[in-house]
Amino acid sequence: MRMPSPLLIVAIGALLALEAVGLMAQPGYNRVWFVSVVLAQGAAYLLAVMIWRRAPARIGVSAVLAVAALLRIGPLLGPVIWSSDIYRYVWDGRVQNAGINPYCCLPVDARLADLRDATVWPLINRANTAPTIYPPAAQVMFAVTVWLRDSVFAMKLMMLAAEALGIWAMLCLLRRLGRPSSQLLLYAWHPLPAWEIAGSGHVDALVVAFVPLALLAAQAGRRGWAGVALGAAVLSKFLPVVLGPAIWRPRRGDGDWRFAFACALTAVVLYLPYLSVGARVLGYLPGYANEENLTPDSGRGFWFVELLRTTTGLTLPGGIYLATAGLLMLGLGIAALCRPAGDAAMLRWSVFLSATFVVLISPHYPWYFIWPLVPAALAGALPVVWLPLTAALLYMPDAENSPVLVGGTIYGGFLIWTSIAALRSRRET
Repeated sequence: MRMPSPLLIVAIGALLALEAVGLMAQPGYNRVWFVSVVLAQGAAYLLAVMIWRRAPARIGVSAVLAVAALLRIGPLLGPVIWSSDIYRYVWDGRVQNAGINPYCCLPVDARLADLRDATVWPLINRANTAPTIYPPAAQVMFAVTVWLRDSVFAMKLMMLAAEALGIWAMLCLLRRLGRPSSQLLLYAWHPLPAWEIAGSGHVDALVVAFVPLALLAAQAGRRGWAGVALGAAVLSKFLPVVLGPAIWRPRRGDGDWRFAFACALTAVVLYLPYLSVGARVLGYLPGYANEENLTPDSGRGFWFVELLRTTTGLTLPGGIYLATAGLLMLGLGIAALCRPAGDAAMLRWSVFLSATFVVLISPHYPWYFIWPLVPAALAGALPVVWLPLTAALLYMPDAENSPVLVGGTIYGGFLIWTSIAALRSRRET
C-alpha cells in the first residue's frame, strides 16, 4: 500500500480546512476573507503538486479522487453566493419545458409570468434588460435538468455530474498516453473548480466534460466523435472554439474532414430547435460584449489595453487591439494545423491556444479560467495553473479598477512563470 508523505497529508489537510473557513465567509458576503482563503488554498495546492512531481507513484488515483470529492462536498451543500448565473440556468430550463424558446424574450415578459416563483425569479440577473446568453448545448442541459427536477440544487448536481464525466475522460486519456493517473490531481485538487462548479454550478462544467472527451476521441483516432465533442463544448460556452486547430490535423493529400464536418453538423443540429427567433439566437452575446467593454469602440475591458492606459496614459483603440489579437490567434491556429503528428503535439497546442486566448481576452470573472486547466492538467503544464489559482482576485471589491495589482498578479505572474519554465526547458535540451 502506498503511503502519502507527511508533508502531502499536511497539504491535503490545509486544502480541506481552508475550504471550511471559506464556507464560513459566504453568509456574510465577506469578499476579502473569501479571496484570502482561496489564495491560501492555492498555496496548499501548489505544495501538493510539488510533492507529487517528486514522486508521482506514491499517490494513488483513489486518493486523488477521494480528496477531489471531499473538496466538492462543502461547496455543493453550501449556498450559492458569489454568482447568480445558476438562477438563469434554472429559468431557461423552466422556459423551455413550458414550450417557449428561451431566446425569444426577457424574463420580465408577461408571457412568462406563470413561471415566476419566490426562489428563482427574484435572483435572475439582468431579468429586465437581457435575454439569455447561453448557447444551445447549455440550453439542452438546462431543459433536461429542470425536467428531472426544478431546483437550484438539482442544477448544481447536474453540473457536478458533467464535471465527473470530464474527470473520467481525463483519467482515461492519461492512461492511454502512459502518464501517471495521479496527474489528474492537477485538475481535481485545484480550488477553483470546486468553488465554481460544485459551489456555484457554473455551466463551464460542460466544457470540462466535452473538451477531454474531444481530446480522448482524437487520440483514439475517432475523428468524427472528436468533432461532435468539441462542437458540444463550443456550444456550451463559445471559448473552446480555439482548440479546433489543436485537435484537427488535416492529412496531407486527401485531407481528413471528418472532424470539421462533425463539428459543424453538431452546431447545426443543436441550433435547429432555436432558430425560430432568427438572429436573436445569439441572445445577449453582443450586449454582453458591449457591457464588458470588449468591443472595437471600447477596448477597456481588455487587461493589456487598460494596463497601458493606467500606466502610460495612452489609449489603445479597441479595434486595433482586437485586430492584433485576432491576427495572433489566426497565426497560432495555422501553426497548430501544421504541427507534427502525435498526441504530445496535440496537447501542447491545446495548452498554448487556450492559455493565450484567455490571456488576450482577460475575462472579468473567475470561472472563465476553469477550462484551460483541462489541457494544462493533461499536458502537465504547470504555469497555466497560475491563471485559475489567482483568478479569485477578480472577486475583490473594485477589482476592475486595479489592472496593475489584480491583472498584474494574474497575467504577469503567469508570464513570469512561463518564461522561467521555457528557459529551464531550453537549458535541459
